Parts: sequence; C-alpha cells; structure tokens
Amino acid sequence: MQHLALALLALLLTGPVCAAPEYPQMGPDLYDPKADGSPQIASALARATSGNKRVLLVFGANWCIWCRRLHTTFAGEPSVAKALDAGFEVVLLDVNTRNGSKRNAAVNERYGNPIAHGLPVLVVLDAAGKKLTTQETGALEDGAKHSPEKIRAFLAKWAPPPR
Repeated sequence: MQHLALALLALLLTGPVCAAPEYPQMGPDLYDPKADGSPQIASALARATSGNKRVLLVFGANWCIWCRRLHTTFAGEPSVAKALDAGFEVVLLDVNTRNGSKRNAAVNERYGNPIAHGLPVLVVLDAAGKKLTTQETGALEDGAKHSPEKIRAFLAKWAPPPR
C-alpha cells in the first residue's frame, strides 16, 4: 500500500502541471501564451494537405472579449463547428504583447500584419500555405456576439473546392 501511495505521489509530481490562466478573470486560456505559431501552422498545413482542407489562422489574445465570443460561436454553434471541421484546420495564435514581448510577431509579419485590423482577425491559407484572405471580424458581428450566419457564409466562401 505504501508503494502505491509513493508511486501515485511520484506520478503527480512528474505529471503535467496546468498553468494558471494568464488573465484569471477571463477564464481559461484559449490561446497558448507559450506556443510558437510557426510549428503550429506547419502542422496544420500538413493536415490540410492530406484532408483537402484550408487553414484558418485566428489571431487573438486571452484578454480579448471578442476573441472569446468568436471562440464561443466557433465551438458552441453546431453549424459553424461542422463547417470548420469539414473545411478547415484551425490555429489559434496568441499575439498578445506583454512585458515588452510581442508574441508571434514574426508570424503576424509573415501574413501582412493582420492584427492591424484589430483582434480577433482571421487569415485563410490554402493547403500550400498561400494567404488567400484576411478578415477583420467586426464584419461578422451581430450586436454583442458573432453571427453564425455571417461566419458560415465566410467559411463557405473560403472552403476548399471539392476534390
């Protein structure tokens, strides 16, 4: 019994530790503040190629209420989630500036400084990595939330052609 307790303690001490949210008052982090976007995008492009999909880059930050609202619509509206799953590999890119550090600044520059449009902002890539469009998300809003209909129309416009 003592060995089991020690084994469990060792597992707890060596297992993954969940970091506290960057902005606790906002809830759990949506954007990984430590993630380098370049390998995330490379991985998404590989999956997009094999799955006949496009890549949807979502530039945002954990403090951004509109980023959270967009994520809620992406995940909570079944028709939007279905359209995303069918045609896109989604990459959430943290572009917060904190303590003098601009996160994923090189990725932002690579795609033409989309964050100049505000947050969140969307960039669609084809499976080869070519930028197809940049979309500020104010056009996808409806009152205090994002419109599922406007999002679906945007996704339909930029979905990959059938094979």
